[in-house]
Amino acid sequence: MKLSSSEKNGVAILEPKGKIMGGPDATILHDKLHEFIENGIRKVVIDMGQVEWMNSTGLGILISGLTTLRNNQGELKLANVTGKIQSLLTITKLITVFEAFDSVEDAVKSFKA
Repeated sequence: MKLSSSEKNGVAILEPKGKIMGGPDATILHDKLHEFIENGIRKVVIDMGQVEWMNSTGLGILISGLTTLRNNQGELKLANVTGKIQSLLTITKLITVFEAFDSVEDAVKSFKA
């Protein structure tokens, strides 16, 4: 997995590309979220548009990110969830845990000022 990030209106946007399968992927995402929190950024959108696949460890990484942000008075939202990932979230019932939006812009706008 490759991970790039940007910021828009005080919201951090993470763009993972490839497969989220655990191992080093977990460390990369975990470190990035803690970096945001240390810098006072507590609103994060993960753009899932370039994620080809995710296994159970990948889902655990997302849950861990959500928990980390919520424990620090923050929030994590998903955008551009592909069909494969959408069905994975539905099967695992995580679709009720994560807020998902059709676009990064919609996700960014959903945060209260």
